[in-house]
Amino acid sequence: MHLTPQQLAARWQISEKTLERWRRRGIGPGFLRAVGRVLYPLEQIEACEAQGLAAPTRREARL
Repeated sequence: MHLTPQQLAARWQISEKTLERWRRRGIGPGFLRAVGRVLYPLEQIEACEAQGLAAPTRREARL
């Protein structure tokens, strides 16, 4: 199963722009590009949730 950016944004109560920014920076859950669409595999989402974070903070990303 895969979620769209809209579905993931609603699940995590964040904006779609935040997800877009994370994709550009290479942080957050893994995603697929399929025929011009972005999809997030549920396994990637659940892995982030299991770690207790959606993405590292800026400071953590630099370490």
